[in-house]
Amino acid sequence: MTTYKVAIVGAGPAGYFAAQALQNLQSDELQFTIDMIERLPTPWGLVRSGVAPDHPKIKTVSKVFEKVATAGNFRLFGGIELGTDISIEQLRDMYDAVVIATGSTIGKKLGIPGEDLPGSISSAEFVPWYNAHPDFHSVEVPLDCETAIVIGAGNVAMDVARMLALEPSELDPTDTADHAIAAFKGSKIREVLISARRGPEHAAFTSPELRELPKLQHTNVLINKSDIEAAIVRAGDAIEKETKSNLDAMLLISERETTNHDRTMKFQFLATPIEIKGSNKVEEVVFQKTGSEDKFSVKCGLVITAIGYEAANIPGIPYERGKVVNTDGRVDENLYVVGWAKRGPSGVIGTNKSDSSDVMKLLVAGLKSVKNSGDVSDLLKDKKFVSQSHWEAINAAEVAAGEPLGKPRRKLIKREDLLKYPIS
Repeated sequence: MTTYKVAIVGAGPAGYFAAQALQNLQSDELQFTIDMIERLPTPWGLVRSGVAPDHPKIKTVSKVFEKVATAGNFRLFGGIELGTDISIEQLRDMYDAVVIATGSTIGKKLGIPGEDLPGSISSAEFVPWYNAHPDFHSVEVPLDCETAIVIGAGNVAMDVARMLALEPSELDPTDTADHAIAAFKGSKIREVLISARRGPEHAAFTSPELRELPKLQHTNVLINKSDIEAAIVRAGDAIEKETKSNLDAMLLISERETTNHDRTMKFQFLATPIEIKGSNKVEEVVFQKTGSEDKFSVKCGLVITAIGYEAANIPGIPYERGKVVNTDGRVDENLYVVGWAKRGPSGVIGTNKSDSSDVMKLLVAGLKSVKNSGDVSDLLKDKKFVSQSHWEAINAAEVAAGEPLGKPRRKLIKREDLLKYPIS
């Protein structure tokens, strides 16, 4: 029997699905030991710090991650940063293969004047802020205005808009960060505008997300029916199934009987933002009607851009256009990449399962002689890290803290609080 050592950098869905794929590829002749290295003290990536708190069913995939982590050939090294605490060269010398699964964490910029004004932030800051990410608990989110604009046409934009437009008490039974719930309860925002550069037929929303919107009990959801009818005409008879499903869902929203709630979420299409204006803070966004010279502006006090993500560069790994340079997941000998770092920010969490599985088959096919050059724990003997057992203690404490409040968990946020638990 041959046992290979594999390091997976990044403890999000792509990383866990890669570990699961390796476990599934094991046989009497082939075995793996898997070490997962994660920058944060907590694993699960976007399942913990990206998925909207009011969509708890999506988070149940964490049960799969825990099964992978307790399979017997897996170790977690949380709180260890590649490029700072350990180098890619050290990992490549020590392991038979290294898998990069670090995701995409940097929000793309619009590249327009005024984007850096206070009150203009990225979903890459806002989403982890309300999800209790330790690096973002102090983000300034001005909620003292009547109108917020979310720029983007994907599910992240919709999540962001929904979190701003919900009646805040709806978040009480969720694992939303305590500081975010308190801020939302003091929010003066009553209108949230989702603005898309292109038409409804090009929106990257998914129809299940759209069909959830009419279920909001305290929020008006508005789509201009003529926008959808025009999009249906432009899409023509050769319309793709997913696009038709999206447009059908939007048409249903546009045809709903008008509600009269205090809070409103509405959609705006074919509007290209060209400038954010304000005196020392955001006060309005200037748009140009896509395909024409017509301009108009919308007064607001908060702008959140949700137009995509890029991977953060790690020393020793080649990047291009916000992704790791790769061919079908192979970077070069014994170095591989999965998930968003491989293909960019596309697909849903489940997309990573087939993606990671395909790359791990490629990895196994490329394995050569076994290395035996020490253990990563030797390199980390002077550093504190969160092991799987210590993460389980943190996890249990969060769940126990949430139970009397009717929450799935009450998240610890600051690193110092997370690291109060016994760690390696």
